[in-house]
Amino acid sequence: MPADSMLGYIFKGGFFMYPILLCSVISLAIFFEKLRVLQRGRVIPPGFLIDFEHMLRAEKVAPALDLCKQTDAPISRILAGGIKNYGKRREVIKELIQEVGRREAAYLEKYVEALATIANVATLLGLLGTIAGMIKIFGVIAQQDLVNPSLLAGGISEALYTTGAGLGVAIPTLIFYRIITGKADALILEMEEYCLRMVELIKEQRP
Repeated sequence: MPADSMLGYIFKGGFFMYPILLCSVISLAIFFEKLRVLQRGRVIPPGFLIDFEHMLRAEKVAPALDLCKQTDAPISRILAGGIKNYGKRREVIKELIQEVGRREAAYLEKYVEALATIANVATLLGLLGTIAGMIKIFGVIAQQDLVNPSLLAGGISEALYTTGAGLGVAIPTLIFYRIITGKADALILEMEEYCLRMVELIKEQRP
């Protein structure tokens, strides 16, 4: 759609088109930022997992901890919490890892629910804009004895612009939400499974 047509579409929709447009900008910003954050290589670096497990099996606790500190990833911060308590009881290590894991999971899921909220708000703003437009139209009708049908149809079409815009923002945003939620859940589950394996390994290697 040409820029002038897009601007005309926004102006015809009235005031409520502006918050809907803001919702679209925020939605895209969150989506692309979460895609960047939720890259598997950033969350669970494959080379790190291999090196860490080899060190742990060789009982090289200090090098394993240094590796965790040098690797900026959620999985490394979780495992660092466990390796710092190497030699303690399994329940203690598991609890500490889960505590750090909850913080890292919250980081991965940060702003994800905002996408669902934006989808709902955009839909409601669209409906509200349409209702406001219809109120204006019927206000004009009430003041006139003879109503021009073409004028009435044009007014109704303009009132429906906000509904179309609201749904146009809400539907992609809901899709963004599902994509990001799926990626976050899959990564969190993978980290949980790996950390549980490491807890058992630490228990086995415990003096």
